[in-house]
Amino acid sequence: MNRVLSFSFLMIVHAVALSQSGSNAEITVGELREHVKFLASDKLEGRRAGSKGADRAADYIRQAFRSYGLVPVGDNGSYFQRFEFVAGIKLGSSNKLSFSIAGRRSTLAVDQDFRPLGFSSSETYEGELLFAGYGISAPDKNYDDYSGLDVKGKAVIVLRNAPPSDTARDFAQYASLRYKAGKAKELGAKAMIVVTGPEDSEMDDLIKLSYDQATGNAGIVALHVTRKRADELLLGQQKKIKDLQKNINQSRSPHSFVVAGSSVSATVDLQEIRQTTANVAGLIEGSDAVLKDQVLVIGAHYDHLGFGGEGSGSLKPDTIAVHNGADDNASGTAGLLELAQAFAAQRTMLNRSILFMTFSGEELGLLGSARYVKNPLVPIERTVAMLNMDMIGRMNNRSLIVYGIGTSPGFEELAKRNNKDSTFVLKLNKDGYGPSDHASFYGKQIPVFHFFTDLHSDYHRPSDDYDKLNYQGMADVVRYVEAITKDLDDAKEKPQYVAVEAPRPAGAGRSSRVFMGTIPDFGEQVEGMKLSGVREGSPAAKCGLQGGDVIVKFGKVDIKNLYDFTYALGEYKPGDEVEVVFKRGDETRRCRVTLERRN
Repeated sequence: MNRVLSFSFLMIVHAVALSQSGSNAEITVGELREHVKFLASDKLEGRRAGSKGADRAADYIRQAFRSYGLVPVGDNGSYFQRFEFVAGIKLGSSNKLSFSIAGRRSTLAVDQDFRPLGFSSSETYEGELLFAGYGISAPDKNYDDYSGLDVKGKAVIVLRNAPPSDTARDFAQYASLRYKAGKAKELGAKAMIVVTGPEDSEMDDLIKLSYDQATGNAGIVALHVTRKRADELLLGQQKKIKDLQKNINQSRSPHSFVVAGSSVSATVDLQEIRQTTANVAGLIEGSDAVLKDQVLVIGAHYDHLGFGGEGSGSLKPDTIAVHNGADDNASGTAGLLELAQAFAAQRTMLNRSILFMTFSGEELGLLGSARYVKNPLVPIERTVAMLNMDMIGRMNNRSLIVYGIGTSPGFEELAKRNNKDSTFVLKLNKDGYGPSDHASFYGKQIPVFHFFTDLHSDYHRPSDDYDKLNYQGMADVVRYVEAITKDLDDAKEKPQYVAVEAPRPAGAGRSSRVFMGTIPDFGEQVEGMKLSGVREGSPAAKCGLQGGDVIVKFGKVDIKNLYDFTYALGEYKPGDEVEVVFKRGDETRRCRVTLERRN
């Protein structure tokens, strides 16, 4: 059969299976396997948010919810909560780059001689050019490419990567192009032209155009040019990129200068590619006249990485292949479907209502759950707890990680009590934040549980296939979540929210020394860094920052996006006091934060 007929036949087979098992209250290994086998099949092409494969997965979930008798609470009486997001960028029609040397103008060809970087702002620059080495300013390491240069209002040409390092002088933290763009912008430059030195790569391929949901526009014109064209720019100085890089690397000192007699004209035109995806939601209403107004949310994301590739999140970005995401997160989605079926068969015994939510866009930055908590289908104040399953299919040595046990009094005891038979070796974590959809709910002061069987060698790789899952272990996890949910449903009082003073995570800036305690909001694109919350007892909390605030300036750095903030944070050390400018609604406020040492 052709591909369309084959997929249609597969959908019919699964629809029949769902209809036949609609009233089954038992969590079974066989049904979990069948759900994962479908969701992680090549037919769904990796379920990247906005793709046909993701839409097919959403429709499969919709059919399951309908067969179980869940109430549709989505848009226009459907099971779907649709939303639009920026899926990527593409070149517009107006990208131009030319330069003049001693009055002689040369025009470069886009995609052949130059290409805009994906984080470039879309605007025009005309003016002087300076060579700024690697574009690094690290006075504490006795190295500064910008020393003695006035780059305000000008363009800088910089090398990729960083000078060779040793144990005493490690420049790796300064090597990213986003750092270089941030530093150039901070010093007043209006454009940055990047070139690949031959000591980094004999090849001179242009950097692929890609988009990062988390970091967005850098607020500076940024382009990559070939070495051949860069050498032409420097012709009047009788210098070449090869020699300049060699001199810097050998001397371990900058060789920056004004490119006399030259001017650059650059126009960047990047256009957003917008797509639509959907959360899938179904409700089982409780039976208690009073408690049914309280809602327990059971969640899991169903999207994954599509075909992978650079910028997708794949850990094999050089391989274009279907990333089936059996564990991440067909496993959690399958578990949610089994729980929806089980609780639907017991609906008359439920006190509280249960909302089953499968989220899209988690891999792009918790987009679906962030969308939901800002635009809830059931009033958010009625949500009393959220239980999330993300990667529950690769249990090893009975180990199960449970986050959120500190987010409500009694959650730790609840987690332990339902493991009296020692089915699991529990690894308990108090924190309510973390890299999955429960964080969006915790940011709204809702107690959470998050269940996770840990990372593995197939994580975010094409090899995360359905036949590698531990289905018995997975069934045990789903039954455990079922038991905890029943206890929450039976409780006379709703869970009370607790703000957890959590261990400080690594990686919140270039410098691992500094801790701030901000929790970024990835689900909304604004100019600045919007917060979904702040950690209890953190410098951000002491400063008065809170969820919903938008940081627009940190010290001397204007903040346009998350990357600007992480760059700015890395410029400071523990004990430094920094002024923060932020917006709360229409009001601009200021506070002073004292940074702390990261544990």
